[in-house]
Amino acid sequence: MLLAIDIGNTSINLGLFDGDKLRFTWRLTTRTDRSADEYGSLVCTLLERRTVPISEVTGAVLCSVVPPLASIFQEVCHKYLETSPLVIGPGIRTGVRISVDAPREVGSDRVVNAVAAHHLYAEPVIVIDFGTATTFDVVSGDGDYLGGAIAPGITIASEALFERTAMLPRIELTSPGQAIGRNTISAMQSGIIFGYVGLVEGLIKRIKQELHDKPRVIATGGYAYPLVKEIPAIEAVNLDLSLIGLHLIWEMNKIEK
Repeated sequence: MLLAIDIGNTSINLGLFDGDKLRFTWRLTTRTDRSADEYGSLVCTLLERRTVPISEVTGAVLCSVVPPLASIFQEVCHKYLETSPLVIGPGIRTGVRISVDAPREVGSDRVVNAVAAHHLYAEPVIVIDFGTATTFDVVSGDGDYLGGAIAPGITIASEALFERTAMLPRIELTSPGQAIGRNTISAMQSGIIFGYVGLVEGLIKRIKQELHDKPRVIATGGYAYPLVKEIPAIEAVNLDLSLIGLHLIWEMNKIEK
């Protein structure tokens, strides 16, 4: 079995593959103050609760946008799974051409999403990842990663409004149902939710105009569901996109590994 590990700024997504089948997924809170032993204990507990013997996990692949945790999870794999993980980075075969000015600057999480999107749809795709940041990644039908856009995530915007104002409260990120808020809470929800919808719709429109094509628009990320129902341009949601991409990259590189 293969353990796929996607380390983000807010959460760590884990997926266990049995062959090509994604059997189980888990989500952990990202904490840089945890040791390898603490994370190792968590991983072992998650496997045990699914009655998966640790000895059956014979491979691991990971991508990380949190540099300190990449080395910690490498230690977890060596110490607890007794395997050397494939770490996504420059030099790793992905099957996607990175056609941007500085390929090494593209985050491994964005590359992994692009690999999965190209494999699943085999047509021009815009991948919108609603995470700590909201990223827009564009992949051509031929599998070229063309670039994209990076915006502050919706939770960053919400928390900034709460932290930088004296009288506005922290709110739940749900749609108020109408743009004209009749109280402070609904007015904030309108500004954040519908304002963010406008941001996403505007970027989708501009990207399509520049692409001169009709790409499929898909969403992923932990904050996708509060927004996608308000954005008709988003055609599908796949929360396992990064895990699927990690599995695909593993398959491309396992012979060399």
